[in-house]
Amino acid sequence: MKKLVGIEALAIAVPRRYVDIEDLARARGVDPAKYTSGLGAREMAVADPGEDSVALAATATAQLLRSNNVDPSRIGMLVVGTETGVDHSKPVASHVQGLLKLPRAMRVFDTQHACYGGTAGIMAATEWIASGAAAGRSAVVVCSDIARYGLNTAGEPTQGAGSVALLISEQPDLLAIDVGLNGSCSMDVYDFWRPLGRREAVVDGHYSIQCYLDALSGAYRGWRERALAHEVVRWGPSLPGDQLSRILYHVPFCKMARKAHTQLRLCDLEDAPNAPASTAEAREEQAKSAASYEAQVASSLGLNARIGNVYTASLYLALAGLLQGEGEKLAGQRIGLMSYGSGCAAEFFSGVVGEKAAKRMAQAGIESVMAGRERVSIAEYERIMNLPYEAPDQIAPAPGAFRLAEIKDHKRRYVEGAAS
Repeated sequence: MKKLVGIEALAIAVPRRYVDIEDLARARGVDPAKYTSGLGAREMAVADPGEDSVALAATATAQLLRSNNVDPSRIGMLVVGTETGVDHSKPVASHVQGLLKLPRAMRVFDTQHACYGGTAGIMAATEWIASGAAAGRSAVVVCSDIARYGLNTAGEPTQGAGSVALLISEQPDLLAIDVGLNGSCSMDVYDFWRPLGRREAVVDGHYSIQCYLDALSGAYRGWRERALAHEVVRWGPSLPGDQLSRILYHVPFCKMARKAHTQLRLCDLEDAPNAPASTAEAREEQAKSAASYEAQVASSLGLNARIGNVYTASLYLALAGLLQGEGEKLAGQRIGLMSYGSGCAAEFFSGVVGEKAAKRMAQAGIESVMAGRERVSIAEYERIMNLPYEAPDQIAPAPGAFRLAEIKDHKRRYVEGAAS
C-alpha cells in the first residue's frame, strides 16, 4: 500500500495591527475601488519591527504544536521558507528551534527563492518522509514573510505580513499530497529582487506578472502530463483542470488569482486533442470563464484579502482560507496548488483533502487570531513604517506570541508573552 504523506495540521500568525484598504486609498487620493475591485484587497497587515519573520514564525509554530498536542521529540526536520531573513548566515529556523526549545536531533534550515521558498521546504519534507528516511518522524515547515514596498509607492497597497506553520507527516488530515506528480518550471529573470542592505523590494510589475504566467504554463503542463499518465485526470468532455475541485494560486494580490486561472484554462484549451477549431481570441475568451473562477478559486481568497501579500505564505493562506470554509465539503476531493517565486521558479502540485480537515482547521483557531487584531489609522501605520528595524517598540507580546525585544552586539533577543 502506497504511503500517504502530506499536511496534517496548520496554524497562522499575523501582526497585531492592520489598516483598512479603503482608508489607505483615500489617504493616497485614490478611488477605493482601485484597491478593492482592482486588487481584490480589503485589509492590510502592518508589521512593526518587533514582529519580524522570526517572531511571526515562532508564534505560528508554537500555536501549531500547542493546538495539535504535537510531541516535539517526533519532529525530525524544521524548515522555514522566507525571503525576509534576518541574517545572511544564521537561519530563521535556528531562532525558532531555540525559542521553542525543540530537540537538537533535527535537521534545521531555511529555504529561499522569493515566494517559492515555502513550497521548496514542503517538497523537501514530503519527499524525505515518503522516501522512508524520516523513519516515522514528522517535519514542520514554516512560511514566514513581510512584504514591504514603502510609503507612497506603487506597491504600497500590496504589502502584508504573516506566517503559516504546517505539520508534514504520514497522517495527512488536511491534505494528502500526490507525491511525484509535481510539475516545475524555472527561469533566470529579473522580475522582482531585493539587493543586499535594502528593506524594500525592487519589482518590475508588468514583467513579473508575465513571468508568473509563463512559469505557471510550464509547471501546470508538467503536472498535467504526469497526472494524465497516472489517470488522475483525463481528456474528455471536461478539461483536466476542471476535474480538480478547487485550484489555489500564489496570491501577491487577490486579482492575480483570476489572471492565473485564466492562463491555466488557456493551457488546456490550447492543448486539448480533437478540440474543435477556434481562434486564439476565442480560446482566450473561453478561458476567462467567470463560472469556472467562482467555482474553483474565489472561495480560497478570504484570508489573503484581509492580510495582504505574505510572499512564501500567500499560497498557504489560501489553503487555510479554503479549508476553514469548505474543509468538510471538500473531504476526499482533489485540489491543485500553484506556487510561484520571482527570479523565478514555479511548481504545480495536487493533493486530496483529508476526512478530518474540518476538525483540524477548527483546532487552528484562525477566527480568534483574526479577531485579535487592531485596526489603526493611516497616521499610526505611517509611524510604524518609519520606525528603524533595529529599535522595536517595547510592547508586551500577547500570550503565547513572540516578539523581538532588542538587537545588541548584533544578537537578536526575543521575548514570549506570558500565558493568560
